[in-house]
Amino acid sequence: MAGGVPTLAERLGYPPDARLLIVCCDDLGSSHAANVGVYDSLRRGLATTASLIVPAPWAREAAWRYRGEDVGVHLTLNAEHDLYRWGPITHSPSLLDGDGGFPRTVTDVWEHADLDEVRRECRAQLERAIYWGFDVSHLDSHLGAMVLRPEFFMVYLELALDFRLPIRLPGPSAQRIAGFPFRRLAAEEGAVFPDHLVVPHQGGGRRALERALSDPRPGVTEVELRPAADTPELRALDPRWPNRVDDTDLLCHDRSLPALAERAGFVLIGYRELRQLARDGG
Repeated sequence: MAGGVPTLAERLGYPPDARLLIVCCDDLGSSHAANVGVYDSLRRGLATTASLIVPAPWAREAAWRYRGEDVGVHLTLNAEHDLYRWGPITHSPSLLDGDGGFPRTVTDVWEHADLDEVRRECRAQLERAIYWGFDVSHLDSHLGAMVLRPEFFMVYLELALDFRLPIRLPGPSAQRIAGFPFRRLAAEEGAVFPDHLVVPHQGGGRRALERALSDPRPGVTEVELRPAADTPELRALDPRWPNRVDDTDLLCHDRSLPALAERAGFVLIGYRELRQLARDGG
């Protein structure tokens, strides 16, 4: 308890110095290869949650494969691949680029998107996931588009509070880049979010997960990975496909990881634990 305020771990029923680890698989629905890799990682591997790109072409197949796993919605306003496109399910004009899909860059979204259309699109993505049968556990933001601009962040926060869902937020260094204190704003509104976020850069998810396990900090740490099966489809659509294949191998076949997590003192949890806290009033 810091300054008389219970830590997130304490609010979840753990000691104040507990180390809790969420292992999240992003981009469910983005491809058939991602669906195979993500569900294998959840059912046979170390992953504890995943997030669904509702507008992506393989999202409906992801819903068909769903068997009640801990899955959230990856609110999406971008289609970043040059040759592989998807677009808004609301067909909102300000969310389309000249190619007929979402803009490729976050800056393009920020410069041209109408906020009412953003709100309608994000709500529609969440409601469609619920309609498809997902027991939605959390919200996060594809490429950070909903977090790093104040007006977009307020839509993100509004949805989280309306649906009483926890959210993913980057750490304090991202606040400095964004130029506004989104973590403090979220906390003041009673939103629930992990204490730490570790994201892959060069070297993919393996290095990110190793970094988290080698630097065990008290509180809830989320590690983001992007597993996918090695298929011709994946190799054609994503030049970083080796990292995605390695993430699947890491989560499903690296038998040293559970022991490493245990030695570091981590307890594996999903987002449903945080969702319960959000629904109990934060």
